[in-house]
Amino acid sequence: MPIYYDSNGKQYRTVAETDFGGKPFVADIHKASLNNDNFRLALWTGSQLQVTLMSIPAGGDIGLEMHPDVEQFLLVEAGSGVVHIGEKADLLTYNQPIYPDSAIMIPAGTWHNIVNLGNEPMKLYSIYAPPEHALGTIHPTQADDHH
Repeated sequence: MPIYYDSNGKQYRTVAETDFGGKPFVADIHKASLNNDNFRLALWTGSQLQVTLMSIPAGGDIGLEMHPDVEQFLLVEAGSGVVHIGEKADLLTYNQPIYPDSAIMIPAGTWHNIVNLGNEPMKLYSIYAPPEHALGTIHPTQADDHH
């Protein structure tokens, strides 16, 4: 089971615990991202934003999606691939390679997909504003994501 650490290196969380949202919280987001093995795990859900950790398997993707009223920021911590973005699901005109430290900004109402082209899981975190997923969301695999 993955273990997460605060900014001082102290263990603070296992997957069995719930979302830390609604309370002040400090985490080593890099270590938390690298240690997460769930497709999606809500780390902190507030009333105006949400932080999730993601692990995209080798050869996998997040799935083509669009959030009508949610803006999204993603940061790749490990792995490499490509992000596809566009105004229509069948017209993804913005295509960029991504790798560790790539920051991706997705405007509300924009179609997007992230594809892992590497041989290892891609580790990243995502910030949604406002929140996209329910408090305490854990999707161990992409098949568990039913939104």
